Amino acid sequence: MSTIRRFRAMDMFQFNNINLDRYTETYDLSFYLSYLASWPDLYVVAESADSSLMGYLMGKVEGTDEEWHGHVTALTVAPECRRLGLGRGLMDVLEDASEKTYDCYFVDLFVRPSNVVAIQMYETLGYTLFRRVIDYYMTDGVMPTEYAHDMRKALARDVHKKSVVPIKEPVNVEDTFFR
Repeated sequence: MSTIRRFRAMDMFQFNNINLDRYTETYDLSFYLSYLASWPDLYVVAESADSSLMGYLMGKVEGTDEEWHGHVTALTVAPECRRLGLGRGLMDVLEDASEKTYDCYFVDLFVRPSNVVAIQMYETLGYTLFRRVIDYYMTDGVMPTEYAHDMRKALARDVHKKSVVPIKEPVNVEDTFFR
């Protein structure tokens, strides 16, 4: 049995096993703490019955007007805990808060095209490819430089689903920033 709860600062000492996945972006401690301070309700963990961490999701809200949206900064599940529905459960928390608490138009995320398993999960959850972002992921010596798939899922506020109409031409990283 697992529980989804809000992330706590002390959790940073327990999530190394989760962050070792080659597709997981890792950040410095101040980045994790800034999310905890700014969006505590959008930063959640899946915890096992023995209190070990099984996965986490870091999210935020950003943008203005019809670009107001929830964003998945990081979603990762420990290799031994995959295929249990934890990713879906963590995403449900972010989507629910984005829709009901923050009244967003959509949720978006960036994913490597080589991360086929993640893309398939996001598609199952209703996400579609919105655009490709050139050289979004830079090489770290292990993973190659790759463009990103910017995937989106429209929420109830976007009645006409304008936020998910695909853009055919790739965009540059600087074209993805929201004010």
